[in-house]
Amino acid sequence: MLRSEQNETLAPAASTRQHTLAAAVTIEGKGLLLGEDAKVVIEPAEVDAGIVFERSDLDPPVRIPALVDNVAPRARRTTLKSGEASIETVEHCMSALAGLGIDNALIRISGPEMPGGDGSARPFLQPIVDAGGVVEQDGERRSFVLREPIVIDDGDAMIAAIPHEGDGMRVVFDLDYGAHGNRIKRQVLNWDTASGNYPEDLASARTYSLHEEAQALWQRGIGRHLTPKDVLVIGDDGPIDNSYRFKDEPVRHKVLDALGDLYLVGCPVRCRVLAFRSGHGLNRRLGLRIREQMAAADRQYSLQHGQVMDVRSILKTLPHRYPLLLVDRVVEMDGSRRAVGVKNVTINEQFFQGHYPGTPIMPGVLIIEAMGQLGGLLLSQKLEHTGKIAVLMSLDKCKLRRPVVPGDQLVLEAESLRVTARMGHVRCRALVDDKVAAEADIKFMLVDAEQD
Repeated sequence: MLRSEQNETLAPAASTRQHTLAAAVTIEGKGLLLGEDAKVVIEPAEVDAGIVFERSDLDPPVRIPALVDNVAPRARRTTLKSGEASIETVEHCMSALAGLGIDNALIRISGPEMPGGDGSARPFLQPIVDAGGVVEQDGERRSFVLREPIVIDDGDAMIAAIPHEGDGMRVVFDLDYGAHGNRIKRQVLNWDTASGNYPEDLASARTYSLHEEAQALWQRGIGRHLTPKDVLVIGDDGPIDNSYRFKDEPVRHKVLDALGDLYLVGCPVRCRVLAFRSGHGLNRRLGLRIREQMAAADRQYSLQHGQVMDVRSILKTLPHRYPLLLVDRVVEMDGSRRAVGVKNVTINEQFFQGHYPGTPIMPGVLIIEAMGQLGGLLLSQKLEHTGKIAVLMSLDKCKLRRPVVPGDQLVLEAESLRVTARMGHVRCRALVDDKVAAEADIKFMLVDAEQD
């Protein structure tokens, strides 16, 4: 078991402050599935940095934020991917960070896959504990309270998240192999992040496979460096050349995986998770749905409390005037990276006189124009673009997904993809009631404004 009983260096579950590692730690070993040597250095990071992975063996190094948006679908593991760079099997490391309450860390890895160790979270957690555990930082910890139930079914597997009044995430996992129940009997674990002892309850639980699953992987060249003494391979009479650390070790590892996968939403989530035969694929889909709720909550907060630019400020930046000024207010501006704006659509709009008198619908080209105007406001935040006008140059991946009618509030989003002194590439969306009405990738040419 782990040497961590009542260790005061572990982050308290109910802490409202952010935490990082007390000191950098190094973990080395072969990847669990690919079997390639890897060296990992986990370093402390600043407040609000989040958890970021870096492929330090690439030239130049590639950083990938630990977010479910960056997860690439893979069988039997969780993989982060950015462009051609990927990092395999991050779930055990993420679970250890979640269990310790670490909010900010930089994880530098030399190799394509995280070291596997014994297939549990212990190889990542124990070095952190031995190096002093975690330290509190001067920043409020962000958390998210689930608002609406989410249910995801896939054949006979299911995972759901529902709101709950507890302080943490409660995971109820029902592991039932049905026909293979003679080898792994049905196991149910009810575990709560607010009251459970992660180092003792979960961290040592190892990944496992049925004997025929392991044989199929070996035949495909996966995990050929492993033997049943290294990981749990379960045959008719239980573990082969090995023994359980817990009588219900398989379901404990499933909960360990779920905590790691769901920590990729970017912060702790207060909810109850119910899982039946779930794996990494369903965990990923649930994480994406939770991220959607988080984004909707952020938009709602910005709409209620934010006003970065009112219409007078917009008029000083954009050359557009009535009747083609289609952004009423900017409610959020994250530097030159992201902006959120609002267009309130009323029956008094001039275009409704002819589009269409009996069934008024906002023209799709004007929705795109509104997104483009917000994109222009975003690009104007860069100092070198002062005095320039963003002129629409091209559209890509343009889709109109639902009609916009009088009474709707069009929430506009713009995210910078690539910006130079002469060109801007922005990804835009328009939403009504948190449903996408239109989206497009827009390229602009930045030209000098005419002078008086």
